[in-house]
Amino acid sequence: MFRLRKILLCFLLVLSFGVSLYFGTAQAQQPADSKVIRIGYQKYGTLNLLKAKGYLEEELKSKGLSVQWIPFVAGPQLLEALNAGSVDLGSTGEAPPIFAQAAGAPLLYVGHEPSNPKGEGILVLNNSPIKTVADLKGKKIALNKGSNVHYFLVKALEAAGLKYSDVKVVFLTPGDARPAFEQGSVDAWAIWDPFYTSAKRALNARVLKDGQGLVANREFYLASKSFVQQYPDQLKLVLETLNKLDSWAKVNPTPVAELLSPQLGIDVPTLEEITRQRPYGIQHPLKSDVVSYQQSVADVFLKLGLIPKSINVKEAVLEKF
Repeated sequence: MFRLRKILLCFLLVLSFGVSLYFGTAQAQQPADSKVIRIGYQKYGTLNLLKAKGYLEEELKSKGLSVQWIPFVAGPQLLEALNAGSVDLGSTGEAPPIFAQAAGAPLLYVGHEPSNPKGEGILVLNNSPIKTVADLKGKKIALNKGSNVHYFLVKALEAAGLKYSDVKVVFLTPGDARPAFEQGSVDAWAIWDPFYTSAKRALNARVLKDGQGLVANREFYLASKSFVQQYPDQLKLVLETLNKLDSWAKVNPTPVAELLSPQLGIDVPTLEEITRQRPYGIQHPLKSDVVSYQQSVADVFLKLGLIPKSINVKEAVLEKF
């Protein structure tokens, strides 16, 4: 029976990348246009800032190109769209590309932001009797299926002497997880920024454990193979523009927070805290240690039966333009 449940879970996780087509907007389902670069983005990150600043539109206008910005609730949903050919490029955490590659998505890692282990954690309500990760045994933990915190939770449990099967994982998107967490429907919430810091501040939530010493928590930029092959110069331009913006954001945390606050619906002090803590500087191509780290993530998921087959991460890495 356990083996049957394990196989079923594996099937459902991969099916979410290969079949489910939740794209965030109806526009994402439109056919590709060679004159439009379709960029998927989530709530917070350099892509949000790039969208707000309008720099990319300025750079591409002279080349007869435009940009379509498509929002997503999380990385797995974004890569579903990339797999379906509805997005050209976007950014996610470290786990979604593993599930997507295992599902056969035609993606390539094209760059990444620096490691940010403080940008995710496991939260409990301030009055919770849970004091350590070991206390989570038998408890309900909310997380977004296939997201970066999926791997983080596995490593946090392992460090506390627990197995993944020792807890009850409840798959919820950030928007559904927060009310469930507030109402006590789940005992803990594994979540990333900006939702992480926002919940800490607004709910006075207590951090049980963050990613320090456990995970890298990198933000990866991913593109479809067809886009990379057809538009390498445009991809290079996007990454160069993002890097310039990173350099500006690093020394201007308050303007960044003020610019993003009305767009994200998050108060300026919270965004400023996140911005000051977050490391900046796009790195590409991926170095061997980053590829090895991603491979270790894939190997852990395979061992747990969360992906159906072994994958070679290096095969999905763009080594040069």
